[in-house]
Amino acid sequence: MPPRRNPTARAGELNEAARLADRLQAAGYTKRDIARIIDRDPSLVSQFYTKNKGAAFVPALREALTAVETGGITDLPELTAIAARHTTRRTTSSGARARVRSKAVLITPTGTGSGRVAAQAIASGSARLRPLIAEAARQGLRLAFTVRLAKTAYLHPSGSRTDSPGIRRDVIQRADHTEERSYGSAQTGGFDAADIARRVNAAAGDVTAAVHQWLVETGRIHPDARILHLEIRTWRPH
Repeated sequence: MPPRRNPTARAGELNEAARLADRLQAAGYTKRDIARIIDRDPSLVSQFYTKNKGAAFVPALREALTAVETGGITDLPELTAIAARHTTRRTTSSGARARVRSKAVLITPTGTGSGRVAAQAIASGSARLRPLIAEAARQGLRLAFTVRLAKTAYLHPSGSRTDSPGIRRDVIQRADHTEERSYGSAQTGGFDAADIARRVNAAAGDVTAAVHQWLVETGRIHPDARILHLEIRTWRPH
């Protein structure tokens, strides 16, 4: 297998996206931070170096870098907003906008919407779920979420009234010794999406970290537990 290109290779061997990413890293941002700025998975940033990708993100990266170097802006959400204004969607051969693979769906006029992530997306902060949560907060919706962790990660047994939901029908036990638990529902009222959005913003846009922190703060999981699956659901309160 051919060796992967070293990100520290001579600048002349790197494409423009990689050079801009290098400058952002020199300014103190990680590849994960850069991925959040352009609202993509960190693996794509690595592919700037290994697979010559990233041309579509050059304007966004350039504007973000300018904001850092000349505007003194360091806040990730602000840089993400700046980059979003300069991100051009790919087009098909017919000129139509190409579809972006994402499991988060648009919120319907009735307020219902959902999005789920797992594996790599979980590890990178579940960035695809952040716009769903932000829009739900903007519309004043309610929100619920489902998490899957190892059974031993939970502090209370399934069905315990100390832990939401307190009834077994909202618990799914799997053969791989993991367990799904749902928190919030239309019947119980769920959570204020604006409150969850504030938690996400406080976690620098990391949805996984925000949900994990809530589960730890409310005494539901061990601090070192790892979320394996995360699903968000929204609806309009009556």
